[in-house]
Amino acid sequence: MKTKIIIAGPRGKMGSEAVWMVHNEASFELAACIDRINDGKTLKDIESLPALNVPIFEDPEQCFQEIDADVFIDLTVPEVGFEHTKLALLYDIRPVVGTSGFSKEQIDALEDLSITHGTGCIIAPNFAVGAVLMMAFAKKAAKYLPDVEIVEQHHDQKLDAPSGTAVKTANMIAETRKSKQQGHPDEKETLEGARGASTDGIHIHSVRLPGLIAHQEVLFGGPGQTLTIRHDSYNRASFMEGVKLSVTKVMELNELVYGLENILE
Repeated sequence: MKTKIIIAGPRGKMGSEAVWMVHNEASFELAACIDRINDGKTLKDIESLPALNVPIFEDPEQCFQEIDADVFIDLTVPEVGFEHTKLALLYDIRPVVGTSGFSKEQIDALEDLSITHGTGCIIAPNFAVGAVLMMAFAKKAAKYLPDVEIVEQHHDQKLDAPSGTAVKTANMIAETRKSKQQGHPDEKETLEGARGASTDGIHIHSVRLPGLIAHQEVLFGGPGQTLTIRHDSYNRASFMEGVKLSVTKVMELNELVYGLENILE
């Protein structure tokens, strides 16, 4: 039996990539799309997307009410992504969410809703398997090289800074690294923000430029040595294997899982 899927934002760069991934996966079936325009049309009416007779809804609640679906994929923006995910859980449709920028309070609220309804949900700041490995390796390295900074680079249309991946990396590092302030104790920024953001003593620097997709390096320093762990996504197809895996895994869950590393074997 095929897994029936609803996708939000089919015209977006990530959303359109997900549409093609679902279309090309034999075990998946695209049931509907949610789009802020094109209400009442079908996917075949949108140029550059598969010529499918798949309905498009502007109202997500109407979509969840009328469409029989197993999984909801959201790769949009934090404001609408949170509301979409909440609604999907209320209708017992399992969300797979790659929208970054959710606050801890929002994730906690979605986790409570997921547990209450017994409906699986996966939220991943990054669906690229290589990026997940980069975070796991950084967590391990921080135990031995606790002086660390993070530099993340993304396209100039990204709305949140720092990225969800950078924040997740810092949180994972904090699990093995004792909190400490880095740099000279009398350090002073002569230009505000020069040292980037700071969490648990870890500095995070965000770069936004056209031509970039998604890139991150974690830099460790120790006496007489440095270690750099870097991951680069050169196109959005790099995220689709993680999305595909999450769609399969979320069907086995009855609670929220945050981070792709928690479903990798």
